[in-house]
Amino acid sequence: MTVIVRALRTDGPSAAADDAGFAAVRRACVPAMLATSASVAFDRAHAHPDSGYRQLIAETDGGEIIGTAQVGLAHDSPEPGQGFANVYVRPERLGRGAGTLLLRTAEEYLADAGVRTVYTWVLDTPADLAFAARHGYAARRSAHFLRLDLAHGALPPRQAPPAGVELVSGAVYADDARPLFALDAETVADEPSDVAAEFTDYGHWLAETWRHPLVSQELTTVALVDGTPAAFSLARTDGAGRYASGMTGTARAHRGRGLAKLAKNDSLHRARAAGCTDAFTGNDAGNGPMLAINKWFGYEICGTEVRHARTLD
Repeated sequence: MTVIVRALRTDGPSAAADDAGFAAVRRACVPAMLATSASVAFDRAHAHPDSGYRQLIAETDGGEIIGTAQVGLAHDSPEPGQGFANVYVRPERLGRGAGTLLLRTAEEYLADAGVRTVYTWVLDTPADLAFAARHGYAARRSAHFLRLDLAHGALPPRQAPPAGVELVSGAVYADDARPLFALDAETVADEPSDVAAEFTDYGHWLAETWRHPLVSQELTTVALVDGTPAAFSLARTDGAGRYASGMTGTARAHRGRGLAKLAKNDSLHRARAAGCTDAFTGNDAGNGPMLAINKWFGYEICGTEVRHARTLD
């Protein structure tokens, strides 16, 4: 079996087939990460011009898409020379060289773009970890995927918000999301990560995050304190009954009051009422507070990835 690596096609029926194949590989490898044909196309069309974002696929000589890679520069980091290459190959198609070809192509592209340090997420399995080690990547931090059975599980009952706090749907900010952008930027800046991120471009955030086809503004919940967003839980759905928390966070001045838990619980209840059957979320393994919150909801770990890094020669 011959395997080739190429970029996704962007025009005509072949582009739609590529997007569908890319999304199918992602769902097969990481079920907790929502992916649809529309989201793959959207991510490509709305990538920041400074990100150098590329989507690669590994394809057999029979036309089967068996692997994918998302590649780009950490353009929103204050430290230059950093990039990422996240590679996934269908479990039943491992051992055909697709992963090596995808990674080699990604590294060559990043090196030409001036990247010195490449980060990648690696599934926490013996085969995947060995693959990363063979290619010179060293393990850093871990992150867990968690699942909650919305169809059959018991959610904590909704709680009345404390005085001065109001829960509203994210749809309230459909026309002007600047208050949510400011809140998201503050929470992302404090999120555990190997690569620091700074959100400064509202227009790009609006297009890439708030108007993303997977984001449900209606199922997103925002906790207001005296009318100002203080905490939120961003909802993502794939139209097939799966819900995922895109980000849950609280402004620094209001932490320790349980507002994130309040917002997430409300969003989960909205999701179940809307017909969602499975809820997914992700947590850095060292983020004890959020892991505790998700355990309280009934989430269980369903997978783990390990962040790896390599310095290019």
